[in-house]
Amino acid sequence: MCGTCGCSGGSEGGGGTRVAVPHTHPHEGDLDHGHGHDHSHGHAPAVAIRGGAGGGETITLEQRVLAKNEDLAARNRAWLAEQGIVAVNLMSSPGAGKTTLLERTIRDFAGRRPVAVVEGDQETMLDAERIKRAGSTVVQVNTGAGCHLDAEMMRDALTTLTPEPGSLVLVENVGNLVCPALFDLGERSRVVIISVTEGTDKPLKYPYMFAAADLVIINKVDLLPYVDFDMARCEEYARSVNPGLRLLAVSATTGEGMRAWYDWVAEQY
Repeated sequence: MCGTCGCSGGSEGGGGTRVAVPHTHPHEGDLDHGHGHDHSHGHAPAVAIRGGAGGGETITLEQRVLAKNEDLAARNRAWLAEQGIVAVNLMSSPGAGKTTLLERTIRDFAGRRPVAVVEGDQETMLDAERIKRAGSTVVQVNTGAGCHLDAEMMRDALTTLTPEPGSLVLVENVGNLVCPALFDLGERSRVVIISVTEGTDKPLKYPYMFAAADLVIINKVDLLPYVDFDMARCEEYARSVNPGLRLLAVSATTGEGMRAWYDWVAEQY
């Protein structure tokens, strides 16, 4: 069980390009950091021992259990930097349009830069199959009951993908606006995608996610005439929790605003 978010570990699976978690076997190759596969992570809840009604002392014990994840993330980051690979972690709630944005990005990058994708979902290979049809190499990471990817899953996915030096690795995290923000994967940048169909107040409801982001993509702007969404107020809310945050308005379906997204990706190199 995850001490931070309360999710349990993943389920075993197999076949194709799926990476199921947890793993029980060692890995070989450049990304094998010589660590075991203990999936305890996050901050364990503090344990308080209180005295009786007449007073007493409170003893708070807090165990830092994100340390292993942070160590693996640092090693992932170092390996990616050595290879000249940029990894971008895409996070959103389900249905915000991450996979559609990835499909268009892959097609538009064809012939310009190699793109590899790490697909995170609790179950199925559906999104990985879409990404493969778009023309990218892809690894599906099924987390079972888990609600986020972590640095160990990222390492295993990179070991399977073996992305080319200088390539772009796009990580589609599990659909969730809470837990993925807590776990460093070793990525170069973090992108939060929201859609105009989700409501204006998402940055206020999920401030940690927006505080951890380098960029926010507001997707599905082609639907603005049909929904109650205040673009200016959403940007105001987002910058209230992250003053330096960059925001881009796009439609992954029509292609509107995608050039600005591609320019931002180029800036990461």
